[in-house]
Amino acid sequence: MKLYDYPDCPFAQKVRVVLAEKELEYEKVFVDLRTGEHRQNAEFLKLNPYGKVPVLIDDELVVYDSTIINEYLEDEYPHPALMPADSGGRARVRTMEDFCDNSFLPSAGFVQAELSKPQGEQDAERLQRYRNELTRGLKRIEAFLAGKEYLVGGQFSLADIAFVPALLILPRLGVDVDPALRGVTAWINRLKQRPSVKALES
Repeated sequence: MKLYDYPDCPFAQKVRVVLAEKELEYEKVFVDLRTGEHRQNAEFLKLNPYGKVPVLIDDELVVYDSTIINEYLEDEYPHPALMPADSGGRARVRTMEDFCDNSFLPSAGFVQAELSKPQGEQDAERLQRYRNELTRGLKRIEAFLAGKEYLVGGQFSLADIAFVPALLILPRLGVDVDPALRGVTAWINRLKQRPSVKALES
């Protein structure tokens, strides 16, 4: 098994967490996004015509897009289970992952991109707008948790994994978790204790 990967890519990080949870051995193939290798390397573009990481090769099968990769890994290597057995639970996992991929992660990315600029060139209004989006997202997650340990059915799943990359960098983004969000605070701490998540920070 091979994973075409860039260490700081949040979508590649999602896949690495799943591979670690399932204790699957794989070879990492570094794709340098900083130099544009993902758009210039013809061999890589044969694997993923969109020129994005991650890409997983399992035997002869090539899979790209982190959500599709993770569901493939769940189907092919079902233990430990990272999706509920029932269709309703699986739909809830996909709904939460969609919210993360299309709202929460992009907001984190916008803040990160703004902070990477020289201080004099940063757009303070844009920074605050997307920090506020992240704060609203955390409040929404609090409601989803509703006293549970994890997002869907109280069991650790692909829904929780989707949020890990953004949650780990919240302090660097200047986003503080409101102490009143007790469920979110406990959830984040719980996630950070998992060996698969700790490996991302090492």
